[in-house]
Amino acid sequence: MARYLVRRLLQMIPVFVGATLLIFLMVNVMGDPVAGLCGERACDSATAAQLKREFGLDKPVWQQYATYMANVFTGDFGTAFNGQPVTELMATAFPVTIRLTLVAIVFEIVIGIALGVVTGLRRGRPVDTAVLLGTLVVISVPTFVTGLLLQLLLGVKWGWVRPSVSPRAPLDELILPGLVLASVSLAYVTRLTRTSIAENRRADYVRTAVAKGLPRRRVVVRHLLRNSLIPVITFIGTDIGALMGGAIVTERIFNIHGVGYQLYQGILRQNTQTVVGFVTVLVLVFLVANLLVDLLYAVLDPRIRYA
Repeated sequence: MARYLVRRLLQMIPVFVGATLLIFLMVNVMGDPVAGLCGERACDSATAAQLKREFGLDKPVWQQYATYMANVFTGDFGTAFNGQPVTELMATAFPVTIRLTLVAIVFEIVIGIALGVVTGLRRGRPVDTAVLLGTLVVISVPTFVTGLLLQLLLGVKWGWVRPSVSPRAPLDELILPGLVLASVSLAYVTRLTRTSIAENRRADYVRTAVAKGLPRRRVVVRHLLRNSLIPVITFIGTDIGALMGGAIVTERIFNIHGVGYQLYQGILRQNTQTVVGFVTVLVLVFLVANLLVDLLYAVLDPRIRYA
């Protein structure tokens, strides 16, 4: 187990370097950060040259990347074009998005797995058909349509929730945005759990457990569900980073100043340091989440052993 963990940690290093290098090159090649900094009017040559020297944009791209990575390992993610350190933006944005992501993950786990187990055990029945149709509708409708519709009905017309989230973003105000953020992933979790439950239900170990006279609940929870959750846990683990990085639409709809909002502002203003800094942290989130998922395999399925 220790050797496997060390090997996985070593494998994360080239992945991290490659991902950050790719996003660094894309951000620097796609546009001119100085032009975005000057606004609608173009900067004169002297001002543009001064800004490039100030932010290190006059150096070769490889040298900019080497300097950036050296600063990252000391905890310095650079300075935004407004003079505010990127770490300060992260300190205000990430706690909000983490809370929003946790709410979304809870919806995925509780509702998605519960519906998947119910439909997997009752495959072909009316409840199975109804849930499949519902998940297909959720997957087909864009997130911004779902968010605006729920915001209009629950927040504006019926007044059940706040139509927008306050700057402090408490958990009770993030329930509706979390549901909107998790809607598509929840539908996939439901369908994935249903398929896995239906397939493993016909496995030999399940038939043996039933033949031994074990209670139905124990067969489902201790045997069927644990083995069926492996692909579901894999999806949820990789979805954590996707939810944090893909919350731009949801955060814009509900006026949440989180990671998605900062990324949107950084892309809009061509703020290289902000975009690269936030994406660097999101890459780390992806890598750590995938590592934890791999380690959970042995807990869910005792047959899995790490050499």
